Amino acid sequence: MKPKLTLKQIAKELDVSISTVSKALRDSNEIGEDTRQKIKAFAKLYNYKPNNIALSLKNRKTKTIGIIIPEIVHHFFTTVISGVEKVANERGYNVLVCLSDNSFDKEVLNMEMLANGSTDGFIMSLAKETMQKQDYHHLMEAINHGMPLVLFDRVVDEISCDKVIIDDVIGAKKAVQHLLDIGCKRIGLISTVDYVSVGKLRTKGYKEALQENGVALDEDLILKIEEIENSEREIEDFIAGKKLDGVFAVNEHFAISAIKAIQENGLRVPEDVSVIGFTDGELSKRFIPSLTTVSQHGERMGEEAATMLIEKLERSATEDEHYKTIIVEAGLVTRNSTKS
Repeated sequence: MKPKLTLKQIAKELDVSISTVSKALRDSNEIGEDTRQKIKAFAKLYNYKPNNIALSLKNRKTKTIGIIIPEIVHHFFTTVISGVEKVANERGYNVLVCLSDNSFDKEVLNMEMLANGSTDGFIMSLAKETMQKQDYHHLMEAINHGMPLVLFDRVVDEISCDKVIIDDVIGAKKAVQHLLDIGCKRIGLISTVDYVSVGKLRTKGYKEALQENGVALDEDLILKIEEIENSEREIEDFIAGKKLDGVFAVNEHFAISAIKAIQENGLRVPEDVSVIGFTDGELSKRFIPSLTTVSQHGERMGEEAATMLIEKLERSATEDEHYKTIIVEAGLVTRNSTKS
């Protein structure tokens, strides 16, 4: 049997991006008319079917769940996978894990591959580039063709599906409130750019905590990082000369980099500067000083996501479609990076 043409192959043949091919096939006005017609003509000539995601046959169950995560560097995502596998294995399902590397194109390709008869449904945390582009057509296509989807952590309101999140705003407020309670007055924030949903929400929690405590917001004390590869240097530059007595970082990697930068500036943690991170992974526990952090309860999030997906896969086809969002409460774990 002749293999089916893919988005990736069309993009390679015509020397354009996967995103351009995808948009052209959907008649997006973002793509010029000449390019659109060329791509559509090529796709027609080679009998490309733009709804490859629909090829997962509803009546042929694979008993396999697909997970797509944006990155493996964060301990949080490995704990989510552990939770998914625990529930899936108990219910007789296998798990396939794919990595998008925060790339929109790779996320689309992962979905195309997994939906082409390999899996019965998806559990996903969105890639940074997908959120930046605000292009969710591949998710909508999956849902519209009956492919169950559960989003976790990085979610968007534009997609109607089941979701598992923590209350990032409240988690951040707990962290900043703890810094205020132990006497910090100049609290720096190290966050991601705003199009990443969790960074935006944790920034909101930081600002609300300051406002509720009558502390004036100083935008100069906020650092928003675009690329994790350059984060250490950015954090070093940010810490130098700021005269901070507290730092709240939206993940443990930023928090660890902040501690190193503080120490390199001749200051002590927590005696001079208290630091709180977000995630509570192995780095938080083993770093010296051990890191006070907001726990995301990743394993429980994975268990909840897998349970919701499997229940949807096994329900009667005649039941009405409805979606729910489960909110897992974040907790503060105090360790040696903050004053007692």
